[in-house]
Amino acid sequence: MQVDADDDVIQMIQKHIVSDYQNQKGHELVMHVLYHLHALTMSDSAQDSSVAFVYEKFLLGVAKCLLDVLPANDKSFSRLFCEVPILPESAFKLLDELCCSDNNYGKDIRDGDRVHQGLGSLWSLILGRPNNRQAFLDIALKCAVHPKDDIRAKAIRLVANKLYVIDFISEKIEDFATNKLLSAVNRPVSDAELSVSGANEQRTEGQMGGQETSISGSQVSEPGTSENDSAMGSQSDSLSDSSMSLAQAQQHLSLFFALCTKKPSLLQLVFDKYDHAPKAVKQAIHRHVPILVRALGPSSSYLLKIISDPPQGSENLLTQALHVLCEGTTPSSDLVSIVKQLYETKLKDATILIPILNSFTKNEVLPIFPRLVQLPLEKFQTAMAHILQGSAHMGPALTPAEVLVAIHDIIPEKDGIMDACSACFEQRTVFTQQVLAKALNQMVDQTPVPLLFMRTVIQAIDAFPKLVDFVMEMLSKLVNRQVWRMPKLWVGFLKCISQTQPHSFRVLLQLPSPQLEGALNKYGSLRGPLAAYANQPSVKASLPRSTLQALGLASEPQMQQQNHQSAKVEGTS
Repeated sequence: MQVDADDDVIQMIQKHIVSDYQNQKGHELVMHVLYHLHALTMSDSAQDSSVAFVYEKFLLGVAKCLLDVLPANDKSFSRLFCEVPILPESAFKLLDELCCSDNNYGKDIRDGDRVHQGLGSLWSLILGRPNNRQAFLDIALKCAVHPKDDIRAKAIRLVANKLYVIDFISEKIEDFATNKLLSAVNRPVSDAELSVSGANEQRTEGQMGGQETSISGSQVSEPGTSENDSAMGSQSDSLSDSSMSLAQAQQHLSLFFALCTKKPSLLQLVFDKYDHAPKAVKQAIHRHVPILVRALGPSSSYLLKIISDPPQGSENLLTQALHVLCEGTTPSSDLVSIVKQLYETKLKDATILIPILNSFTKNEVLPIFPRLVQLPLEKFQTAMAHILQGSAHMGPALTPAEVLVAIHDIIPEKDGIMDACSACFEQRTVFTQQVLAKALNQMVDQTPVPLLFMRTVIQAIDAFPKLVDFVMEMLSKLVNRQVWRMPKLWVGFLKCISQTQPHSFRVLLQLPSPQLEGALNKYGSLRGPLAAYANQPSVKASLPRSTLQALGLASEPQMQQQNHQSAKVEGTS
């Protein structure tokens, strides 16, 4: 071949070779030409530089023709790069464009299959060309933090599943992924991102669903832009004044979490750095954690170790991990024991107990119930669901009626009591009319009667009007227990009497006349309807004179006789 061959001659040879490539003859001819050119460059000829130029141009021309003509699953491109005598710098650029660049040739040919082809070539080249291994690894790692989800996912599968298990490069991969994680943790977040992620953080912390990374590293996340990270330890990883978006945070974290599935001890670093991470990074962590924890499982010694001694500030992450470990199954005895020990010795936050509550007995739940009620309402509702669900072996720790009674046994001044009661009434399929009747029947006989009893009675009638006759029986019991001697209950008693008239007239007439007078003075609207009810012959005949007097129903002769008797008593005294 003439060294100064023009472009037309080179292109003609390329096309001829590629047309016969799949029959192996083309590959053999290419190798012959390239090795011949390479041998010329090794000579002392003055034409060395021009020969090198022809070598490079011919190699790239063949490579691009192979990409254009042959399907993506064909191995010819990879074989070509693996077997040529040397790879010029432009060959590395072509690989980079094929895998992850938006520029030049890569933009025209890159699709999912071509990216897969490029990454597969990197895999072969890392193994087959040890002298250039670091350069190929750098391209793979660059793709593993690419801003585009599909590219990043494919690269992470290669890096985590195939490359990370190779001893002589695993440390470099781990260092790169760790640096990416730390750069995300250490970079500031913009005010706009703070407002967005701040609104979402509480929602993501307790959730299991959402957009999560897969074990292989595939991810669904918001589109975002990022600096084009190239080599390990890139300057773009250092602290900067620019903020990090949620999409960028996931871009930086995905590879590290994929490595965690291969080396679970890495997860400790996530917990260690969680408290110092910007909110966007925390949100990204919460999206990755569920599937990683599911993959490791409740028997993972690394997970159990972290749970037994979580770093300060990682409580939200710990709680999410516990929820994932316990969802849909009874927690293991080891996990339950570790969480109980953590609660009793280090972390007096009842939130961490919620995931394992379905394995608690009644005697274990009741002592911690006040702390559960004081939790934010959403967390209490979750705790209550776990308690009522119980385990397949033991059943629920408390029945719905026992839950209501337990709430009322707590000092009313504690935060959350009224909200907890209201939360029960919202779940009418669980806290049914029969459940409420059973709970109220237990509470009315307690000594002392719970201070919030009357409030719950009123709520019960509002929720289930058919309970009114049952409630009248409860009120009659309170009259027998001299409810007027219980100031807080007395206020609620009178309010209930007023709201349930005329059903409550029978109970109202059971009150001693001084208390009846007080009730009528407080709720003046009761006097007329009650007097009309009491004036019925069948009712009036059974009422004492003092009650009739209070209602203005005593006859004149009766009044005179009473006054005469009073005067007589005064005269003899």
